[in-house]
Amino acid sequence: MAESTDHVQVATFAGGCFWCMVKPFEEQPGILKVVSGYTGGHKENPTYEEVCSGTTGHVEAVQITFDASVFPYERLLELYWQQIDPTDDGGQFVDRGPSYRTAIFYHNEEQREKAEASKQALAKSGRFDKPIVVPILPAGPFYEAEDYHQGFYRKNPEHYHRYRSASGRDEFLAKHWS
Repeated sequence: MAESTDHVQVATFAGGCFWCMVKPFEEQPGILKVVSGYTGGHKENPTYEEVCSGTTGHVEAVQITFDASVFPYERLLELYWQQIDPTDDGGQFVDRGPSYRTAIFYHNEEQREKAEASKQALAKSGRFDKPIVVPILPAGPFYEAEDYHQGFYRKNPEHYHRYRSASGRDEFLAKHWS
């Protein structure tokens, strides 16, 4: 019997360095694929170097294909908030600059409404003492990053763990989400 694809959806999140955004999502049930890439800018088919230069308007992002009947969009949003500093609009942790900004890119009106509600709930929770600054934007073209960026945590586990540890991300997340 063929698997139904009625519940298969796509979500796109920018959370600073895309290396750190893949593993938390890939480990969840119902996640079919997580791709690192670039979105939100004006340059077609940008390279990593171009995006890092800050001239393309793109951010590093992950595009997640998921089965909403197993792992609903609301749970993706909850997990997303737990991976970032939602009060920082200048980048994330040690990664500074326009390509490391955060954003939720919605693919339909239902995603937009759920993202807005999720952002408002986080703001009202009192978990952070500064405003939640993550923009919620319409999804546009998504450009897959170079192969060496895909699944980086699996291909280069030592480098990945050193980077995460030194970036300040893990310390911040433990402080705010444990």
